[in-house]
Amino acid sequence: MKILVLGAGAMGGYYGARLIEAGADVTFLVRAGRAQALAEHGLVVRSALGDFKRAVKTVQAGAVRPEYDLVLMACKAYDLEDAMLAIAPAVGSDTAILPLLNGMSAYDQLDARFGRKRVLGGVSYIATTLADDGTVTHAGSHDRLIVGARAPEAQDFASALHEQLSRSAGTRELSSDIVQELWNKWAMIAAGALMTCLMRGNVGQIMHTHDGRSLTLQAIAECGAVAALSGFPLPEAVASAVSSRLLDASSTWAASMMRDIAQGKRQIEADAIVGDLVARAAVLGHEVPLSRIAYCHLQVYQGQHAA
Repeated sequence: MKILVLGAGAMGGYYGARLIEAGADVTFLVRAGRAQALAEHGLVVRSALGDFKRAVKTVQAGAVRPEYDLVLMACKAYDLEDAMLAIAPAVGSDTAILPLLNGMSAYDQLDARFGRKRVLGGVSYIATTLADDGTVTHAGSHDRLIVGARAPEAQDFASALHEQLSRSAGTRELSSDIVQELWNKWAMIAAGALMTCLMRGNVGQIMHTHDGRSLTLQAIAECGAVAALSGFPLPEAVASAVSSRLLDASSTWAASMMRDIAQGKRQIEADAIVGDLVARAAVLGHEVPLSRIAYCHLQVYQGQHAA
């Protein structure tokens, strides 16, 4: 399988490396500086599931051709418009696209640009970071990647992709209902993000406050209600797992968006993770007061850092 990976950052670099190990023909679409660094040092991944250090193929914008079976996208939601422009020349008549982005708004945009039948669904549960020296680091050993077709025409390709991915380390799953999986993760991420960002702390710190548990339960209920009203109620096992994770008084987990805020980053995924959920609730006529407060808080942060 011939694959173009957009970027070689924390997620793209990690899964690109795993696909190379699985026997895929992988090329990374990167900027000039990253291309030079990869040429000099190779792609380096540190992981409990196996380290990776190899020379890799790269291409830069302007030199991309429609010769790929798959384009893998692992960008941030706020970079999606630029990302779609970058990958467009690589998308041929039979090219599939696999986004690894949280929320559903990215899928709406990709469907509008490229057509639903070619946009697969992808859900990743992993913690990776990109160091200043370009090394990709995988925290812990948990790596669960779920893929699936969002249209009947893509089912055979999704199966072939899963077969390729299954040759790499980590848990690899082929879902017959990938849209439900996308909503499952979004509901969990949104509830966790709105609480940890609003309270500027991790789950354990929130649980050790007077109202932390009750407010977290409200956040979980609001996000779960939007999923259910949209036609994707969280399965009992998923709902239980979300509650267990976000009500764990010993947990040091915080949403990546909260960590971005703590670092003073200019851009955050507020609109895609919390804002879009608030907007969908409004269309459904369902009140989500805590989510609205959190989104207002995030918009203030974005306004302060917009310059």
